[in-house]
Amino acid sequence: MQNRPAVTRRVRWLYGIGAAAYGVKDNGFSYFLLFYYNQVLDLPGTYAGLAILIAMLFDAISDPLVGVWSDNTTSRWGRRHPFMYAAALPVAFAYFFLWNPPELTEFQLFVYLTIASILVRFFITLYEIPSSAIVAELTDDYDERTRLLSYRYLMGWYGGLGMAVLNWGVFMVAWGAANETTYRVYGSVGAVVMFLAIMGSSLGLHRYIPYLHPPPERASYRLGQLLKDLKETVSNRNFGALFFAGLFAAIGAGVATNFDTYVITHFWEFAAEQWRWVICSLFASALLPLYLAPLVTRRWDKKKSAMGIYAFQIVFSALPIMLRLAGWFPDNDSPWTFALIWAHAVVNVAVIVMFGIIQSSMLADVVEHSQMSTGRREEGLFFASRSFAQKATSGVGAFIAGVALDAISFPRAAAPGTVPEDVIWNLGFIYGPVLMLFYFLALGSIGFYRITRRGHNQRVDQLRARETRAGNLQRGGTR
Repeated sequence: MQNRPAVTRRVRWLYGIGAAAYGVKDNGFSYFLLFYYNQVLDLPGTYAGLAILIAMLFDAISDPLVGVWSDNTTSRWGRRHPFMYAAALPVAFAYFFLWNPPELTEFQLFVYLTIASILVRFFITLYEIPSSAIVAELTDDYDERTRLLSYRYLMGWYGGLGMAVLNWGVFMVAWGAANETTYRVYGSVGAVVMFLAIMGSSLGLHRYIPYLHPPPERASYRLGQLLKDLKETVSNRNFGALFFAGLFAAIGAGVATNFDTYVITHFWEFAAEQWRWVICSLFASALLPLYLAPLVTRRWDKKKSAMGIYAFQIVFSALPIMLRLAGWFPDNDSPWTFALIWAHAVVNVAVIVMFGIIQSSMLADVVEHSQMSTGRREEGLFFASRSFAQKATSGVGAFIAGVALDAISFPRAAAPGTVPEDVIWNLGFIYGPVLMLFYFLALGSIGFYRITRRGHNQRVDQLRARETRAGNLQRGGTR
C-alpha cells in the first residue's frame, strides 16, 4: 500500500454521499414498507412482518460472506470497488419492484414481498459493506475516523429524510397516506436516488484505490481455513460487545420505526401536512452530530460517550408515550402536543445519529486490535456485522411490530380517530417499554468494550513498525 494522502473534506464528502443509498433503503424498510403492505395492500401484519424477517435471516448468511469476499478480493480495482460498482443498477431495479407489485393473491403477495426484500437487502449489502469498510483504510487516526463517519451518517440520514419529506410532504398530500400511487412513486424516486448515490461515491473514490490495503497473500481459500479464520476473528471481545449492542439497539429502533407511522397517524393523530415540518427539522438533527460526535469523543473517549448516549436514550426515547399512558401528557387537541413531540423528535434523532457515528468509529478501531492477534485486516467482515445489526431494525423489529399489530387487533385501512381507545393504548404500551428494554440491553453489552485512545495509538505504531520491517526485509531480499 502506498503512503496514504491526508483525508480532506472532499474525501469525507465522497465517502459520505454513498450512504444516501442506504438511507433511502432504510427509510423505506423502517417506516413505510410494513404500513404499505399491511394498510394499503391489505396483507396481514404477521405475514408482512414475517416476510421482512425472512429477508433479514438471509442477511445473517450474506453479510459475513460479502465481508469476507470483499476482504480477500484481488482485482485491478482493489478489494472494494468491484462490489460497489456491481451493486448500483441491481439494487435500484430491486427497490423499484419492491414498491410496485403486480395484482396478486394474499399468499402470492407475501411471497413477492419476501423475495423482493431479499434482493434489495442482498444488493445493498453488496455495496454498503465494502463502502463502509473503506473508512478503516482511508485513515488509522482515532479522531479522523469519527469525522469521516460523521459525514457518512449525515448523508445516510439526509438520503432517508429527503425521501421522508417527499412522501409526507408531497406524495401523501397529493394522493393520500393510504393510496397505492403514493408508495409506487415513492419507490420509483428512491430507486433513482440510490443509483446516483452509489455511482457518485464509487467514482469519486476510485482514484484512492492505490492507497487502500491490498488483500492478504494466501496460497488457497480452503473452506476449513476460512471458517477457522472467521471463528478467530469474531471471537474478539470488543467486536462482540459492539455487535450485540448494535443488534439490541437496532431491534428496539426497528419496533419503534415500524410503529412510527401508526403512532404518528393514530396515537398522536397528526396529519401528513403537519408531520412534514417535523421531518424537515430533522435535517438539522442529522447535521448537529457532524460537529458534536468528534467533539464528544475527544472529550470523553468513545466508550464513555456511547454509554452516556444509551443511558440517556433508555429514559428519553419513549418518554412522551410513557407520559401519555400515565395521563401526564397533553391531549391530542392541545396546542402543546405537536410542539412537544416536534422538540422530542429533533433531540431524539440527533442523539441516535451521534451514537451510530461513535459506534461505527469504535468498530473501525477493532480492525487494528484484531490485526495484532490474527495478522489479518478484515474491515469488510467487521462492517458486515454493523450492516447486519442495522438491518435488524427492519427485520426482527418489523416482525415483532407485525405480530403485535395482529395481537392487539389493530384494524386495517383505518382512518385516524376511528381506532378504539383500548387498541390505541395497547399500541403505545408496546411501543414504550420495548424501546426501554432493548436500549438497556445495548447499554449492558457495550460495557464489555475495552479499546481506548491510548491503546489504539500504541497498536497503530506497532503495526506501522511491523510494516516497515517487512518492507525492509523484502527490499533486502530482492537486491
